[in-house]
Amino acid sequence: MKIVINALSARLGGGQTYLKNLLAHLPEYPDLSILIYAPDSLCLPDSHQIRRGSTNWPTDNPILRTLWEKFVLPRILVKENAQILFCPGGIITSCVPSGCKTVTMFRNMIPFDPVALARVPLGLQKLRNVILKQIMLRSMATADLTIFISDYARSIIKDLTHIRNPVTIPHGINNIFRTHSQKLLRPSWLPIGEYLLYVSRFDVYKHQLEVVEGFAAMPQVLSSGYKLLLVGELDEVLVRRVKDLARQKGLEDQILVVGPIDYGDLPAAYHHAKVNLFASSCENCPNILLEALGAGRPVLSSDVMPMPEFGANAVSYFSPTDPKSICEALIQVLENENISKALARAAARRSEEFDWISTSRATWGEIIGLVK
Repeated sequence: MKIVINALSARLGGGQTYLKNLLAHLPEYPDLSILIYAPDSLCLPDSHQIRRGSTNWPTDNPILRTLWEKFVLPRILVKENAQILFCPGGIITSCVPSGCKTVTMFRNMIPFDPVALARVPLGLQKLRNVILKQIMLRSMATADLTIFISDYARSIIKDLTHIRNPVTIPHGINNIFRTHSQKLLRPSWLPIGEYLLYVSRFDVYKHQLEVVEGFAAMPQVLSSGYKLLLVGELDEVLVRRVKDLARQKGLEDQILVVGPIDYGDLPAAYHHAKVNLFASSCENCPNILLEALGAGRPVLSSDVMPMPEFGANAVSYFSPTDPKSICEALIQVLENENISKALARAAARRSEEFDWISTSRATWGEIIGLVK
């Protein structure tokens, strides 16, 4: 069985994490052969079943990538006698040969979230999201299989178009994040003393500013015992606003903008945190929330769907747009040791319901089932 994967758009952490884990757990299928087109930054497993393809012109630019998908990829599918074209980025623009099945995924929620889209400034980025919405809907409507990573996302699309063959398969948790029953060394880069951790790239719908305001609103006698760590890719404008607010509140030494760190450093950061926060208001499958659960520390999360779908009753929720709500959630867990311990135990239990082996098995089963 020959499968071609077009993953040229997988340039960010979430998309690459998904592919690494999916390819690390291939099915026991004797004649399986996978040809994958992906950015050089994606490290592929060492497997005789996997080949990396190379494009004959640069595909970093979305327009050039679309031209390659439109005019070159179809010829590759014919040459390879491919039985399946898998496009995990959510867009299928290639005309596939007869007998070749198509598989896509729904990952990018922003074009379908009017609140998040309203926060995007007028310009090319907003126009790009409007166009993406139409292309993604058409791709899902015509695909032989559409993989959703949350029931919430599936319900959104169901109201917009007919999907021929939908299936929901949530992401898993990498085993390196299952530290709730371990004792990890504390990295030297972490601050001395207790800290609260929020991991996410800076963006308007990630609500780092509201988290800082909620932290600053806590009674000084409580907040003085903690630092707030903001870890993730930086946005210059938002970082400046966060630092200005911290300065206004006299909290420059307590609110630390760490910026991006190595993926391998995240498990220890979650593990040693007093509380792990997740304040996003626009997600499809919140990988960071799942990874935080694995640490077995109390988790406070945005109450916007699909976060409750994944956190269930193992998480304490707040409104991500309301600093007062964030403040109250922090106070409750920091002042009540019983609540803190209960949340920690619940997070550890909940994390066991998500693993990449099950995700990969279900995914490959659905994909190969199209041909078998």
